[in-house]
Amino acid sequence: MSGRKMRPVVESLEGRALLSGLIMTDHDHSGMTPAPITAPVPGTGGHFRSGLPFQDPPEYVSQDGVLSITLHVQEEVVNVSGRRVLALVYNGSFTAPTLRLRPGDQFRINLVNDLDEMTNLHFHGLHVSPQGDSDNIFLMIEAHTSFQYVVNIPLDQPTGTYWYHSHAHPISEMQVFDGLSGTIIIGGLEDKLPPALRGITQHVFQFKDLQVRDGAIAQQDINSDAPTNRTVNGRVVPRLTIAPGETQLWHLANIGADIFDKLRWGNRPFTIVAEDGNPVWRVTSTKELVLPPGKRFDVLVQGGHRGTSLLRTLAYNTGPAGDQYPTRPLAQVVTRGPAQAPAALPTQVVPVDDLSNDKIAATRYIDFSEDPKTNQFYINGVQFDPNVVNVRALLGTTEEWVITNSSREQHPFHIHVNDFQVLSINGVPTTPTAPRTP
Repeated sequence: MSGRKMRPVVESLEGRALLSGLIMTDHDHSGMTPAPITAPVPGTGGHFRSGLPFQDPPEYVSQDGVLSITLHVQEEVVNVSGRRVLALVYNGSFTAPTLRLRPGDQFRINLVNDLDEMTNLHFHGLHVSPQGDSDNIFLMIEAHTSFQYVVNIPLDQPTGTYWYHSHAHPISEMQVFDGLSGTIIIGGLEDKLPPALRGITQHVFQFKDLQVRDGAIAQQDINSDAPTNRTVNGRVVPRLTIAPGETQLWHLANIGADIFDKLRWGNRPFTIVAEDGNPVWRVTSTKELVLPPGKRFDVLVQGGHRGTSLLRTLAYNTGPAGDQYPTRPLAQVVTRGPAQAPAALPTQVVPVDDLSNDKIAATRYIDFSEDPKTNQFYINGVQFDPNVVNVRALLGTTEEWVITNSSREQHPFHIHVNDFQVLSINGVPTTPTAPRTP
């Protein structure tokens, strides 16, 4: 890979763009691309194996309110479900570790950058400081240097599933697609469930996709429509078990760079108890879940009849200028063993915290557009500029944002470190189920 060196810098948000994270675009062709790989990478090869046992990601768990770890960012040949591929990884594994913490904890990450290019970390969804050595996406860690992140999680941080990933502009898409993403679990969600559900089996699902060329995960000309390998915790269609009637808590996270997932597990419902890290005040059940890049759900599931069924991603079209994804299997679910009496599922997880009754301090209009010929993306007709502040909001106030998408494809929407609540879609009022949805 070619060197893309930059000094590590820590800058305040003053003079920087607060809209830096609003659109997670499908492509970023900003000129900073690695040297092309034109021959098979030594040490790579083999074939993807399906049907391997489901395996949760390795975990780092906070102790006495602190999680202190080292993450090595490396370019290595790693085993992905039986196939050896060149990837960008944390601590030598395509399946990045899950960080488990609780509200009020502090985590310290010594990020050691062993790459020949810059990188950094973003803690997606956490309501933490965006400055200094915390969740500062403007901080860049130079090649072959290290940096100590110190992040203080507030006591009122909602419990659920979050994720971390490279946010090194303008190469974030390439680095995440190449493997630099993992999950964060803020514990305590199970404590909000009925007593009968507090000791149930939990599983983390890291959905990642990869395209392999000459033994390496593609970093140039990433095409979401190209043949793509879907993985769950680094395995292709792994085999998961559940007993008939058993209730499990699944933490679902699409931590890929580009591809949408539309999940369905046979005819079994997903009962949503948290969305994007926010426990819900109104529990709903559905048989299909759409997960664009960055989306997370915490769901309760219950085993049905004995036998084997598939957790699949269904065909999905993101629009005339977007991408079309085919139906693909993601995991086998084997229902076996002694039957259990299905537990009663909750109807509410947390009290209602509706923002719609707040005093509105300001109303802003934000339009997403793109030029399909150049693949350039815009907010209110202008492109991202790290030296421009687009929005200044007063801390502690509630604003109303009217978001329009003038492009001909879907785009996920996300504001760093700030949640929001959807009040209406295309002018039709919604019935919110969670306090805020980032």
